[in-house]
Amino acid sequence: MNNTVALIGAGAMGGAIGARLLETGNALHVFDLDKEKVDDLVAKGGIAAHSAGDAASRADFVIFSLNSARVVGIAAFGDNGAASGAKPGTIFIDMSSIDPESTRELAAQAEEKGLAWVDSPLSGGAPKALIGELTLMAGGKEADVARAHECLKDVAKNYTHMGPSGAGQTTKIINQVLCGLGFVAIAEATQLALDAGVDAEKIPVALKGGRADSALLQEYMPRFATKDYRRTGRIDNMVKDLAFAQQLSSETGTSMPMTALCLEIHKMLTSAGLGGEDQAAVMEFFNGASKENFA
Repeated sequence: MNNTVALIGAGAMGGAIGARLLETGNALHVFDLDKEKVDDLVAKGGIAAHSAGDAASRADFVIFSLNSARVVGIAAFGDNGAASGAKPGTIFIDMSSIDPESTRELAAQAEEKGLAWVDSPLSGGAPKALIGELTLMAGGKEADVARAHECLKDVAKNYTHMGPSGAGQTTKIINQVLCGLGFVAIAEATQLALDAGVDAEKIPVALKGGRADSALLQEYMPRFATKDYRRTGRIDNMVKDLAFAQQLSSETGTSMPMTALCLEIHKMLTSAGLGGEDQAAVMEFFNGASKENFA
């Protein structure tokens, strides 16, 4: 059965999610402050909405794909926000990456208004969204998470209920710790290979199936080696996520020295003007963090 979905936020990630939902036969009502992003999805069969509330008034599921908890809160509960038009019982699905505490507060607001909230951040980026192979980690009430899957099954290959509200965002933070450390480690190893005169592009082939193998190694070492910085993510988003990890570790008393170093490296790259570049540009840390390669 196809669904009627409201999409709030049609940037790189939201646009890919929207495109996949349309490709799989869902009706999609789109709202974004950037008209060009809305027009891109309208050209694929989407319907433009005048506000988040307008989009939500016609949908059974509302997906948020935005950059911060503050923006999600405004889009959901501000003037003309999704809650102003949503029918009672509508499932709000937040696919943004925000902190767990803000998520719990947003879920409580939704419950007060007779709405359901599921935090379902993602891993895999726009390329996986376009082919329906995202990894999603969900937080919320069991029944709500199950209902949300009716909508998300078209974009996700792996969908796991991690626990109550905020558990999905906590899992995403852990995912980002692993990815952030992995990016830096692989970039460092790539630079060593280049300096030692070894063909870095062949290393993933040589190590395939061994203990050092990983999806990150297979995808990113060739990109690091050739400085392929096509944008599929952003360094400054990793700064945000690793900062969430530090915040969470302060609350739990967990020592995370490697994460702290990884965060500082990403901050240095952002200070050098590379925050908006793809995660592959971490390689520039080993080349003086210069923006010259992006002119």
